[in-house]
Amino acid sequence: MMSMYTKNINTHLVEIKSYFKVAISVDCVIFGFNGNELKVLLIESDLKEYKGKWSLLGDIVRPDEELDEAAYRVLKARTGLDDLYMEQVQTFGAINRHPAGRVITVAYYSLVNIEHVELKKHNNDLHWHAIKDLQNMAFDHKQILDTCHERLKQQVMVQPIGFNLLPKKFSLRELQNLYEAILDVELDRRNFRKKFLSMDLLMDLNEEEEDVPHRPAKLYKFNFDKYDQRKKRYLGIGF
Repeated sequence: MMSMYTKNINTHLVEIKSYFKVAISVDCVIFGFNGNELKVLLIESDLKEYKGKWSLLGDIVRPDEELDEAAYRVLKARTGLDDLYMEQVQTFGAINRHPAGRVITVAYYSLVNIEHVELKKHNNDLHWHAIKDLQNMAFDHKQILDTCHERLKQQVMVQPIGFNLLPKKFSLRELQNLYEAILDVELDRRNFRKKFLSMDLLMDLNEEEEDVPHRPAKLYKFNFDKYDQRKKRYLGIGF
């Protein structure tokens, strides 16, 4: 009995060693908005298997590092920002998703104001790309991007996270452009403005746009304090 038990334990230990031949990574879908288009920050892949293709920003999780810490590290290293909205979305673990071996990745999305980002470029190029123009990407990153975009669409309807993509002062035109870009729909101008103004969460700054080629619009600011007070009964935007 003892020898059989010992043999089973030894066999089990050998099997366990193979389990540790799996890497864990994080991939960050960094969304930005330039006034008309929803964009994502991408880097040109430096792997020969994906030469000329674009990939999300990510890295292997260090042995002494939590998942969220790894994601924030990637964001900080590439954008220079450390106070960003970030949400963990989904794990992707297809066996052959990485040419180096078994790599399971945890996808996050974050929202940044493009004007506030000073891109930290290294050896390969780093660029903002319009979501609608992306098709073939490295690894399974198009699938990850699409999944995170769908999550963003869901969240923006129930939480005011989209304001992380706008300047602190914005017009209703800019706000509508943002929602149309995220949701990929055309919204009725009158209904959109009526909906947002009726929620009483926009602060009229008694200011107007400057140096614009059209009639200057009034500027607003989102009242996060009021939202925090009401969010327990907040039912979402729901266009």
